[in-house]
Amino acid sequence: MGLELGADDYVTKPLSPRELVARVKAILRRAGESQPDSISDLIEIGEITIDCGKYIVCIKNKPVELTSKEFELLKILITAKGRALTRDYLLDHVWGIDFSSEIETRTVDVHIAQLRKKLGSEGNRIITVKNVGYRLNLE
Repeated sequence: MGLELGADDYVTKPLSPRELVARVKAILRRAGESQPDSISDLIEIGEITIDCGKYIVCIKNKPVELTSKEFELLKILITAKGRALTRDYLLDHVWGIDFSSEIETRTVDVHIAQLRKKLGSEGNRIITVKNVGYRLNLE
């Protein structure tokens, strides 16, 4: 029944630690096969190049150091494909739903300001949508 509901595998009691480790390794191996090293991990917008797999951002082929939150903000703005995202949405998807009630939306504004600064002239692609949030200009 567990397999029918979507489980990848199961073990019965009593269980052998060796069998458990072997099954976990097999699942991880299968998961790795479904994530090929593809060019789709590489995103280019204007002078910005983002390697999602390596967490690297470059402007004109020069690396830009971003914090993990700045990287996630940039990535989520890019995947939104030009749609405006609310500050609450960004809080939920970058900081996690557990933190959204504890963090003020001003936190997003501060991180966006830092991201714009680090991206230099390419930071102008991040557009403030008044009373809503932010969107990324893809042109």
